[in-house]
Amino acid sequence: MQATPSYLALHPAQELWPERLRTLEGAPQALWLRGQVSHLATPRTVAIVGSRAPSPYGEAQARRFAGALARAGIAVVSGLARGVDHAAHEAALDAGGKTIAVLGCGVDRPWPAGPLAERMALEGLLVSEYEPGREPRPHHFPLRNRIISGLADGVLVIEAAQASGSLITARWAADQGRIVWALPGRVDHPHSRGTHRLLRDGATLVEDPEEIVRELLGTAPAERERAATLEELQGLEQQLVAALEGETLSSAELVERVQGEAVPVLATLVELELRGLVLRGPGGLWRRL
Repeated sequence: MQATPSYLALHPAQELWPERLRTLEGAPQALWLRGQVSHLATPRTVAIVGSRAPSPYGEAQARRFAGALARAGIAVVSGLARGVDHAAHEAALDAGGKTIAVLGCGVDRPWPAGPLAERMALEGLLVSEYEPGREPRPHHFPLRNRIISGLADGVLVIEAAQASGSLITARWAADQGRIVWALPGRVDHPHSRGTHRLLRDGATLVEDPEEIVRELLGTAPAERERAATLEELQGLEQQLVAALEGETLSSAELVERVQGEAVPVLATLVELELRGLVLRGPGGLWRRL
């Protein structure tokens, strides 16, 4: 992929202007872009934000969610800051997906500078409402959070203190009518207090990236893969899966239902269980997954 040579100035009247920003209160008057400009047209986008000093758990979850979302074709938006932002961008890039960083400075001088910023300028997309050459200023970062949430269908908060930029982004998201997801954390960790506060205030609790994928795309990757596998079933496999539709049956009952023999039926059930299509529960009763 080729990066944008330097930067591109984008204005609301232009076709490439993100539709999500057209009705945004306090929308930027212009955006400067550097990198893969086509990322702006990604149909589904999720912002991932959180602590700049996450616990190992927080960083691992940021990578887990960002990688899974990117593999599902959902663009990951964040702010390039150290910690959760950094982990989310990097995981999305490593997954071969799309990721967008909204900056509080010019796109020609991303902050913090370093290998990730350089990689984002090539493989991802850097976005800013500040002109090239503009240095980062403390008051720029809370303001840029409205663009992070504005570009997304929803915001996922992973580890946030009681007073943090992540909660500002979540408030922007709620005001903009975006979905707010929060990942629960350890009750004795200070960076769980912000996310738990969001959950008390009505944010959606998530534990698995597939929950977000399902909400945005209708089905999660594992479900689509299972559906594709079901379509490939033939013969006895297909008969057994069909017999378990809405039922919980013993192997003897299944033998009777498919009018088969015990040994082939049991062998096929074990194979289906290994493929994650059926499950043997207490009492030897089989059911569909």
